[in-house]
Amino acid sequence: MQKLDPYINVDPGTMNPFEHGEVFVTDDGGETDLDLGHYERFIDENLLRDSNATTGSIYSAVLASERRGDYLGKTVQVIPHITDEIKHRITRLAGDDTDVVITEVGGTVGDIEILPFLEAIRQFRLDVGRDNVCYIHVTLIPFIGPSGEQKTKPTQHSVTELRSRGIQPDVIVCRSESPISDGLKRKISSLCDVPVEGVVNAADANNLYEVPLILHEEGLDTVVCDILRLDHTTIDLSEWEALVERVDAARKPVRIGLIGKYVSLVDAYLSVVESLKHGGFDHGAAVEIAWIQAEDVESLLAHGQLKDLDGIVIPGGFGERGVEGKIAAARFARENDIPCLGLCLGMQVMVIDYARHVAGLEGADSSEFDAATPHPVIDLMESQREVTEKGGTMRLGAYVAHLEPGSQVAEAYGATVISERHRHRYEFNPTYRARLTEAGLRCSGTSPDDRLVEFIELPGHPFWVGTQAHPEFKSRPTRPGPLFSAFIAAALTRAEGRQPHLFDVDEPNNGRHQAAVSAATAGQ
Repeated sequence: MQKLDPYINVDPGTMNPFEHGEVFVTDDGGETDLDLGHYERFIDENLLRDSNATTGSIYSAVLASERRGDYLGKTVQVIPHITDEIKHRITRLAGDDTDVVITEVGGTVGDIEILPFLEAIRQFRLDVGRDNVCYIHVTLIPFIGPSGEQKTKPTQHSVTELRSRGIQPDVIVCRSESPISDGLKRKISSLCDVPVEGVVNAADANNLYEVPLILHEEGLDTVVCDILRLDHTTIDLSEWEALVERVDAARKPVRIGLIGKYVSLVDAYLSVVESLKHGGFDHGAAVEIAWIQAEDVESLLAHGQLKDLDGIVIPGGFGERGVEGKIAAARFARENDIPCLGLCLGMQVMVIDYARHVAGLEGADSSEFDAATPHPVIDLMESQREVTEKGGTMRLGAYVAHLEPGSQVAEAYGATVISERHRHRYEFNPTYRARLTEAGLRCSGTSPDDRLVEFIELPGHPFWVGTQAHPEFKSRPTRPGPLFSAFIAAALTRAEGRQPHLFDVDEPNNGRHQAAVSAATAGQ
């Protein structure tokens, strides 16, 4: 799968999370659009950096070719050079083991920056053959409250604009708040010149993971296979149906506080939130996220407003703003036996808390936030000291870690050699490893050469675990990230302790419970 984005940034890596949400990292170190996270969660395949291309990266490649003299002195133009590069980005995903390449063109039909992409995909059908391309157009069917109508005009205008660029949709997927009628489908079919079976409704679902089942019921897969002349095979959606059943059955309440710097934009932590939900599905838990601005933590603690949390997650981030609040949250979780999971920067603030308040290293900090700290327990990686450019220069991609047998993280993963994705420049300073270990902190996972600390935990605590990695990028709804599953299990234990389950008189097992109580009473 692939996403083509029309913005001019080479990749999203240098963009502020408020601009574009989270940056999703692939195994091979690509900093990509957050939509690739959705792709991986739904198709359960690891994508690569080539699965995301932007206007910036395409123009950079064309200009580099021009500088090398690849065009033999020709005038470099949008057509054919830019459009050829776009088509090249699509075809280079097609390996020997690839049947279909699914490419999403981001943006909106009519935007000026999307025009080269539309021209490229128009040409693509001519290049590879009519039966080898299927155009799917996603449109909105808005509901007009006062008149009580669903309107097709936006769809009609969008298709007209697309046709003006030489593209006739084969399928129209209609997003709507509620299901659209067969009559409305026939109207869209007639006005947009698409067979009625090619008008597919994607109405709002109870949960995100129900959407593939809805699209299957609408016949999208059958229509696309017919257009591409693909052999029909029996579709087995039993695993996905079982997932949706687990999602619907997840009822045990668990409240997780997410301590973030960008909480006003939920997409900034999209993979973290989905991974927490995956952990909830695994334990029948309905995860409620309490969005907590890191800068407000110290004030909230002063007013005792975080005591009702069942767990705390401290996700990644960059820059000094809000760091002291994250450190305070880590300390609060540690001192009050609240399950806590630190991710990337989250692990770093946990180390800073432990160094300051347990190991006695007054003024301990990260050199990222205080270059003059007397105890830089978090420091710039040696490999980063000569790096000057920002884009694509961090420690990126999947790295192997060795876990200590018997540690919480080894128990969670069920293995002692694992791989997770990374995105960082700073690390646990190995100079302080011995001192913090003597103070009781356990460095439970390291790089294969034992130089980099990848995981920490606190023996005796229900769950106070940090990782330098971003395990949220590999979590799947059908295979939750091990740390998230273990974290939610610990949070559920705390939730049950704070609010013990009361048996309902109508529960099927209530008779057995009453018998047990009677037997216990008789034995007194």
